[in-house]
Amino acid sequence: MSKRARRSRTPAATGTAGSAVARCTVTVCRGCCCGTAAKVPRLDHEGQLTDLRTALAGVAMVRRTDCLDACERANVIVIQPSAEGRKAGGRPVWLGQVNDPDAAADITAWVGDGGPGLADPPDVLDLYTFQPSRRVRAELHDE
Repeated sequence: MSKRARRSRTPAATGTAGSAVARCTVTVCRGCCCGTAAKVPRLDHEGQLTDLRTALAGVAMVRRTDCLDACERANVIVIQPSAEGRKAGGRPVWLGQVNDPDAAADITAWVGDGGPGLADPPDVLDLYTFQPSRRVRAELHDE
């Protein structure tokens, strides 16, 4: 079974009308640089991940990954659109230097509203957005 087939079989969240809705995926880098006090010393890295998981429970799948190969932008978070968001034109959004609780709160609010393709991100997230190399995007299967 391919990764795509497995992903499509992941249980969906339930919308307000009781219908099944696909969820965004929030990928949080916690590899060699992201998630380490050596790189970003004044942040509770595990607390940030726990807060994202708590705030997005039932709204989005939050997953931890070892390295997204954008170490110079630690901490990196990628918001992948739901199937509905992708159909509406949404594409993965890469956010770097997410080292402040307010940025994480803005991310959770946006994902809660639907995320890429379904809701406009708060303007402040433009400060964190970046484009990784094609090689890195391909490795994450975003293209």
